[in-house]
Amino acid sequence: MGKATLTISSKNYSSWSLRGWLLTRMAGLDFKEEVLPADDPSTRAELLLLSPSFQVPRLTHEGVSVWDTLAIAEYLHEINPGAGLFPTDSVDRAHCRSIAGEMHSGFANLRSALPMNLKARFPDFKIWAGAQADIDRIITIWRECLLSNGGPYLYGDLSMADAMYAPVCTRFRTYDVKLDKECAAYAERILAWPLMVEWTDAAKAEPEELEELDVEF
Repeated sequence: MGKATLTISSKNYSSWSLRGWLLTRMAGLDFKEEVLPADDPSTRAELLLLSPSFQVPRLTHEGVSVWDTLAIAEYLHEINPGAGLFPTDSVDRAHCRSIAGEMHSGFANLRSALPMNLKARFPDFKIWAGAQADIDRIITIWRECLLSNGGPYLYGDLSMADAMYAPVCTRFRTYDVKLDKECAAYAERILAWPLMVEWTDAAKAEPEELEELDVEF
């Protein structure tokens, strides 16, 4: 596979960039990172959830340009089906696509109330009802997957589902979200995943800050 370029925005704030980066690394694709500055107007609008569509991450590879995270996952699966992005069982694959799609298009209250911010910690953060409903649904998804597939990840081995829900694990840590034993252990496994550690270390080294996402609201 030829070398690719993955365009991302802030590693500290951009959950979609994290998802695309994890998927591309999991697929074993050799790529160069192109990072858009946080002060770029379109990037800033996206990070503050003021943009109607997400333009990053964008994967460019051998003349192909893919900018939707689910499309990136499908493309990577097509060029390297042996990477294990999707479960091998057809029923699990369908379920995996369903919960990935739910993350892709849902949980708006969680996104707005608990924005991703890897540098921040808000102990005893007050979670309002709208965001709590999203949290409860995510916990239900995790419990069902872990029970059905036996862990340690959502479909046994690491898959695109874990990449899609990885930013949620960072949000739960940042905002001190209380989890049951099984879900807390799953979140800790994701946060300890070497790829997540690498991303988090890079995020903490970023100089850019968005004041709107750094205040305790």
